[in-house]
Amino acid sequence: MLASRVQHFTESVIRETTRLAQRHGAVNLGQGMPDFDPPDEVKEAACRAIRDGFNQYAVTWGIAPLRQAIAAKMRAFNGLDWVDADEHVTVCCGATECLMATMLALVDPGDEVVIFQPFYENYAPDALLTGAEPRWVRLRPPDWSFDPDELRAAFSPRTKAVILNTPNNPTGKVFTRDELSAVAALCQEFNAVAISDEIYEYIQFTDRPHVSIASLPGMAERTVTISGLSKTFSATGWRLGYTVAPAAITAGIRKAHDFLTVGAPHPLQVAGAVAMGLPADYFAGLREHYRARRDLFVPYLLEAGFRAHAPDGAYYVMADFAALSDLDDVAFVHRMIETVGVAGVPGSSFFRPKDPGRTQVRFMFAKREETLRDAGERLQRLRAAPAAE
Repeated sequence: MLASRVQHFTESVIRETTRLAQRHGAVNLGQGMPDFDPPDEVKEAACRAIRDGFNQYAVTWGIAPLRQAIAAKMRAFNGLDWVDADEHVTVCCGATECLMATMLALVDPGDEVVIFQPFYENYAPDALLTGAEPRWVRLRPPDWSFDPDELRAAFSPRTKAVILNTPNNPTGKVFTRDELSAVAALCQEFNAVAISDEIYEYIQFTDRPHVSIASLPGMAERTVTISGLSKTFSATGWRLGYTVAPAAITAGIRKAHDFLTVGAPHPLQVAGAVAMGLPADYFAGLREHYRARRDLFVPYLLEAGFRAHAPDGAYYVMADFAALSDLDDVAFVHRMIETVGVAGVPGSSFFRPKDPGRTQVRFMFAKREETLRDAGERLQRLRAAPAAE
């Protein structure tokens, strides 16, 4: 009875892992949600907005104060000096809806979409839901670089878009300007659009500034930049994302968005405008906030017997457990949850085909330091845990 479009993928492995963690009382280092709150002034702004009556539909593509704050941020931080709040900014229900609305606006059945892997698990289903054919390009550890020849081979006259994620989930890779320039050149050669998911843009640990591919020569007119408030303000449940795109593409995104969700929550948009106006030191402080958590947690992984490299950005680390177990990734994660009480995400959920992820787990470290210490100490017991139930 089901349509074929939903028969080619499973439910979210990440959300399934969360349910298992809850069932077994495990520390959830799987789903990317912090165990701490947004800043107090942002929470109070949301409560005040509800009390002040901002409880009905807002403008479909986002309230003006939030779009204006986003446009100002895109000009100052992302280097996109052409961004206009009315012409180029659309607020959606999370970056996840941003991507789906963008794909629906751009991609026809039979088009090809280039996707770097390992990839955030929504990218492949979004391509399949639009009838597109994914073309895969491998990112290879330890620096998660790609082969330029493999990237070129993935493009063809049928290529409609390439999906980027920098900083990257699940690897923590931060694409360099040279790498982005290589992608940009191919987009221009093949008349393709770059869909750039930059939701972790403030969370990167290199000495390089964040680079948006839309800021590179020739890319303003062929890039959709996606970001949101979830990761920057530890408000994953608020579902506030946004797209920034040239006017013609924005018009298509707004049509798809209108009939997907109508609009994002009005009172939370009011609070989002307050969040976007926080002092500059808040945004600068995110780097050190998460660097400290990375530097606390990764040594625990190494001591427990995983092979892992400290990520350059975001708040995830891919860890190889081959030295610990002969189980595949799904069985190993279930064993880890049930025997030592720590949840991660099976690595195969980030690959197509799945085999390259069969000895890997993604952990997230957007947690209080005491949570990470607890998880790290539990992981030390893996060596003594039984190989299988």
